[in-house]
Amino acid sequence: MKVKVCGITNFEDALLCEACGADAVGFIFYNKSKRYIKPETTREIIKSLSPFTMKVGVFVDENVENINRIASEIKLNAIQLSGNESPENSSKIILPVIKGFRIKEDFDFSIIDRYKNTAYLLDAFSSEEFGGTGKKFTWDLIPAYLKNKIILAGGVSVDNIENIFRKIQPAAVDLSSSLEKAPGIKDKEKVVNFFEKFNLLRLKETSC
Repeated sequence: MKVKVCGITNFEDALLCEACGADAVGFIFYNKSKRYIKPETTREIIKSLSPFTMKVGVFVDENVENINRIASEIKLNAIQLSGNESPENSSKIILPVIKGFRIKEDFDFSIIDRYKNTAYLLDAFSSEEFGGTGKKFTWDLIPAYLKNKIILAGGVSVDNIENIFRKIQPAAVDLSSSLEKAPGIKDKEKVVNFFEKFNLLRLKETSC
């Protein structure tokens, strides 16, 4: 299982998460987000990170040409689409795509099948925000065939990561608000505590 830490807005948090074991870090380019970061600031942060850490740009209903331009200029490794992007637009992205889906009780999981050659991120539905709410959706809704293919987001924390390993075993988890002391600012103690527990669980998983 991999870990992506999203909502990175500064050098210190990016380096901390990388040092603790994050496989990927996410930068949000949606200007209505509390965790928005300018692409030019992100470019400087990316220069300080290891080439083996994945850098993900998060967009919400953005023009495809703008996405591809920003991705090339600041050297992103993948794109996360967290809005209402169509399968057609997703296919025009020049980098690997993570498509975010906001799950509520009546979500139609067959929609996911329309998106080809993408990774799937499942988050909690909110009528007010596109992710980063810290709210958990009903994980029992996830079809069995999808569980080990998804990136699980929405309320993932040190308190439930063991349960996630045991019952869901997704391809990756995505965290943001559970590691913060304020929107866009990580809490060092929370980050360290999460990764200490996560790395022990991952070590146990790989040794079986």
